[in-house]
Amino acid sequence: MSFFDINNIFFTLLGYSLSYIEFFAVIAGLVAVGLSARANIWSWPIGLINVFLSAFFYYQIQLYPDMFLMVFFFVTNLLGWWRWANPKPEEEDRKKELKVSFMKRRQFIGWLLVGGAGTYIIGTLASKLHEWLPLLFNLPSAYPYVDSFILVMSVITTFLMIQKKIECWIIWILIDIVATYLYFLKGAKFFGVEYLIFTLIATFALWNWIKEYKSYNQSA
Repeated sequence: MSFFDINNIFFTLLGYSLSYIEFFAVIAGLVAVGLSARANIWSWPIGLINVFLSAFFYYQIQLYPDMFLMVFFFVTNLLGWWRWANPKPEEEDRKKELKVSFMKRRQFIGWLLVGGAGTYIIGTLASKLHEWLPLLFNLPSAYPYVDSFILVMSVITTFLMIQKKIECWIIWILIDIVATYLYFLKGAKFFGVEYLIFTLIATFALWNWIKEYKSYNQSA
């Protein structure tokens, strides 16, 4: 049986059968997000492993918007890796990497409004995939609007993270709370636990990035 098959069980924990692909996708994701919370550039290459495995997993449980999101994440992990490693001279921190920074409040509110509109549009499209492409998507998308919220807001906050904007962690906290609910509802319990942990890590990351930002003035 294939490593990528969700029916290929690695072990059973508290009555929950955990596949190889779900286990290793979650572990890679936890490590990547933990490194991101510390503004560590190695979060990007490890994140590539997570998105590759997660794409196969989401397809098999009919979370199609999340599957498409992994393609986006693969590209942005490469972009983020390059951006953090190649800042302009005035953007460098002590490690010669990109500094963390705040964005304007008006910009942040604008992105939230774009996210709301995008969620409605993508959710409507996702709900029709099984009708338009029945050979590829033989089952209806599960919870298309909730899933699309995760997709759209993840796209927005990933671009903010590439630029090391502190507000990205506020959005990640919202995404992680919604995703925790969705994955437990869908029966992907290990992914649900992962996103519950992500919520805690994102809360720590918000505090840690603000602390990092304040340290620049102290150094100056």
